[in-house]
Amino acid sequence: MRGATMMLQLLVGVLACLGAVMVVEAEDPYRYFTWVVTYGTIAPLGKPQQGILINGQFPGPRLDCVTNDNVIINVINKIDQPFLLTWNGIKNRKTIWQDGVSGTNCPIPPGRNFTYHLQVKDQIGTFMYFPSLQMQKASGGFGGINMYTRPKIPLPFAEPSGDFHLLLGDWYKAGHKALQRTLDTGKKLAFPDGILINGKQKGLKFRGDPGKTYMFRLSNVGLSLSINFRIQGHKMRLVEMEGSHTVQESYDSLDIHVGQSLAVLVTFNKKAKDYFIVASSRFTVPILTSTAYLKYTNSKIKASMPLPIGPTTHVHWSLKQARSFRWNLTASAARPNPQGAYHYGSVKPTRILKISNSEVKIRGKTRYAINGMSFVNPDTPLKLADYFNIPGVFDLKTFKNKTAGGPAKLGTPVVGLWLHDFVEIIFNNVEDTIQSWHLSGTDGWVVGYGPNKWAASQRRYYNLVDAATRYTVQVFPKSWTAMLVPFDNKGMWNLRSAIWPRRYLGQELYIRVWNEEQSLFTENAIPRNVLLCGKARGKRI
Repeated sequence: MRGATMMLQLLVGVLACLGAVMVVEAEDPYRYFTWVVTYGTIAPLGKPQQGILINGQFPGPRLDCVTNDNVIINVINKIDQPFLLTWNGIKNRKTIWQDGVSGTNCPIPPGRNFTYHLQVKDQIGTFMYFPSLQMQKASGGFGGINMYTRPKIPLPFAEPSGDFHLLLGDWYKAGHKALQRTLDTGKKLAFPDGILINGKQKGLKFRGDPGKTYMFRLSNVGLSLSINFRIQGHKMRLVEMEGSHTVQESYDSLDIHVGQSLAVLVTFNKKAKDYFIVASSRFTVPILTSTAYLKYTNSKIKASMPLPIGPTTHVHWSLKQARSFRWNLTASAARPNPQGAYHYGSVKPTRILKISNSEVKIRGKTRYAINGMSFVNPDTPLKLADYFNIPGVFDLKTFKNKTAGGPAKLGTPVVGLWLHDFVEIIFNNVEDTIQSWHLSGTDGWVVGYGPNKWAASQRRYYNLVDAATRYTVQVFPKSWTAMLVPFDNKGMWNLRSAIWPRRYLGQELYIRVWNEEQSLFTENAIPRNVLLCGKARGKRI
């Protein structure tokens, strides 16, 4: 009996050791980076100006990773202002502490560092990062994120021969400090000075071999303007949009609104020569244009005019294109099961959020509001206040699901949701300018676009089968957009205008996704290196 017991104990011990080995072997890979943030002289529009550089680069380095990688980035702040980076579209599952916005993180003081620990869990696709504080994004500090599929997960297209990430955006010759001073006085910014492609207005070349197919990842990192992108003489096959594979339609040109990303395949199947790549502003007068070149490796002929024609102020054209984007139901994304295995259209929403933007005057200055309230960041990040149970920082009763009567006011609106709530979000845009909204921590199905004000009768026209998923969605002038969003990620998540002057002046709020369970299954522990500020300063972790 004793011998049998000893054998059983030995067997349990061996299995435990094997289990430990298996855990170590199964751990996802780590990628380590050190990014030093400095000022430097740049001249993207020909005039020298102060830019924000990462490791001396403008734009910053491209971040390449694979699904489920642990990405460790030590950010060292050597500029004269507090600094944070946010990871546009990275869901940070169970790790709200890494989101890098004022509602979740204390800023990195000048001369200090903070190490982000991102696990890019269950995601693939095209994303970007940029500074989230004040107007720093206007001076640089941004870059692309390419998240590749794990080797065992099949792609719904042949492996491309190369991969380019193009960062598109409007640009000012004035730096972020000057732009911020303008906004602080209550004035609006002037019209941008130009459009950039990877930090340049013209001259960049993207080379490829005849007959081969290349992926072009496109991200709008600008401040305010929607951009149309096109390549002279070449079709673009849309294959991925903000982390999901799409039905593969071909386009002559594509609209990319502020904060959005997508990926297309381009085959070098034309006469061997150079061709113009064009990025131009949408819905503006005048139209700003930037050019680059698609260059065949055996080309000896320069690109020839005219530039390919794109849409200008046509809103309906853009609306029609947006409705053509469809979710690829049979393709795998980050996991081997088909995307369409989740039947979102059969899930009944547990909550409806109605979001209405407005330009307002408060104390004689221009600001922007959601449902009549213009957001003001408290000194203490909302997530820290929530974690430490600090009173007086936010109140879940401040958000109203409709625009309050009377004049707009300042506040810190936070929406309270339960973990796993499935929410219908209606964005109503009563203004005559296009809006772009970003939601961190999750994404959702864009089930409908329509003119005028949304009404319940519009639900009959929702796409409940194969709507595309997005984390940044446009709302056309005097129109509405509807999304269905699963809030399955615990945290304090930012819903903001991606149009940066509007966000800086109050067009944002936070969504507290909560449950009563204190468990690592739903949220990771607060990091040991967390920065503390405001009323959280001096608290013990």
